Amino acid sequence: MIVLVLLMTTVLLARFGLDDFAHDLTFAGRLTGAVLLVVSFTTLVGAAAVLDHWIRQSYAYSGLVALIGTFAAFLTNAMLLVQTLKNGDSVAYPALFGALTAGSAGAVFAVWRTSVVIPAPKRVAAALIVSSVIAIANFGYQNLYQPYQRQTRPLITLSMGKPVLSKDRTAFAVPVDITLHNHGDVGFYVLGTEVHAMGKQVPLSPKDRLRQQWRGDAEQWLNSSEVNPLSRREMHQPGELVEAKPWMPDGQWVESNDTFATRVVVQLPMDTPYDQVAFYATASLARKDRLVLQPPINFVAYSWGREKVPGWVKEQQKSGLDSLIYRARVHENNALDERTRDPRFVTVYWKFGTHGASVQTSIARKGEESRIPSPADVRELVSRYGLVDLYTGPVERTLWDIKSQR
Repeated sequence: MIVLVLLMTTVLLARFGLDDFAHDLTFAGRLTGAVLLVVSFTTLVGAAAVLDHWIRQSYAYSGLVALIGTFAAFLTNAMLLVQTLKNGDSVAYPALFGALTAGSAGAVFAVWRTSVVIPAPKRVAAALIVSSVIAIANFGYQNLYQPYQRQTRPLITLSMGKPVLSKDRTAFAVPVDITLHNHGDVGFYVLGTEVHAMGKQVPLSPKDRLRQQWRGDAEQWLNSSEVNPLSRREMHQPGELVEAKPWMPDGQWVESNDTFATRVVVQLPMDTPYDQVAFYATASLARKDRLVLQPPINFVAYSWGREKVPGWVKEQQKSGLDSLIYRARVHENNALDERTRDPRFVTVYWKFGTHGASVQTSIARKGEESRIPSPADVRELVSRYGLVDLYTGPVERTLWDIKSQR
């Protein structure tokens, strides 16, 4: 029975260790893979030592080797059991690691009872304690500290160029340069981007506005993504969407210390009723060391189409916000989670309406897209997969000087 427990542990640890050592996305993960491979070799040698200790007795210290192998199996199985219970969706793997943990604990006790000869007991105990501390520290770093370490965030900059008049002077174009700077030490997948322009009418009051009107403006801050200033003379009207589009291909990535730049152009007629134009740019990203994105990000539905979409998307459509929905498969960043968790999919909602545009992403199991996660679930999701939402804007420009050119 002890040999069976050690051999099963050897096979499982070698399987997970080899995958992590070859394919994990972080150095700590590859180190964990190397440790698992070393432990699997230790348990294999321990299985041979158990047979020698009970049957042939040809090696004087086979009992000690068997004790070390069973203890290594117990410690590793126990840590993997904790991780599968914490992160896994599978029932089979926690049951398997639970059985192996119990079996290896019994194996340690059974070998210990045979009066194993331990030369220099203090040194052996110190070696076991040090190796256990290193293993537990690496496990804690990989599964506790690393998901909550300080986040790295790229930066979006947005700048407007000089407006250009058409030849017949009936229209003008405003060029806008968008740049994504990634000054961090990890790369990012681009899940979705959008840039949109909002036109604003800002008539001037002939006299100073009353305090009650200022209060009315302040009350609108809670009902709109735009925050218009409290002004003594300006009477800001709700902005209206002029133009919106993606500015970077979905599924592309930006590496560490890399930059992506593009330019969009917004055209307006000379007789436009707007006094100001404001530009916003957003991007939804995911860290490349936290997940593997399986391209492409496919279009799956319109919110107004016949396809099945989440209920909350339909509710937003009733209030004037339409959505384009895209989806792609994502993989975990380590072998254990990849095998013990159900498949996850990233869903990108590219939303637009009269009063603006935005990008929203979520990662969930297939069929759970309609579930609205709790704040705790959102924090766990952001931490696990390194999701980052970037915003810039408004960058505003008055149009009086352009409209006055004839």
